[in-house]
Amino acid sequence: MKSIVIGGFIMMGGLLITLTIILAGTIFATDITGWSGKSKLWYAIWGEKQYGDEVVQSLFLGFPFSVGLVLTILGFSILGYEYYKTFKDNA
Repeated sequence: MKSIVIGGFIMMGGLLITLTIILAGTIFATDITGWSGKSKLWYAIWGEKQYGDEVVQSLFLGFPFSVGLVLTILGFSILGYEYYKTFKDNA
């Protein structure tokens, strides 16, 4: 039971981080005038290198976004393992 609660909190924390960054990037992407790459949202979150005196319009939240994804996957795997263990014990 304790592992289920821990896994749930880890997964929810990771989802909160990831979805907050996606929301912030979506709101910020409407104000970006120049970007490189296919996706304006991806550029707003990860950013690019600065060339010369050009201003880079990005949030540079790639590392926290990756941490949020890792926490989400970690929490989901803990919950999946506990779910599997519950059915294995009952069989």
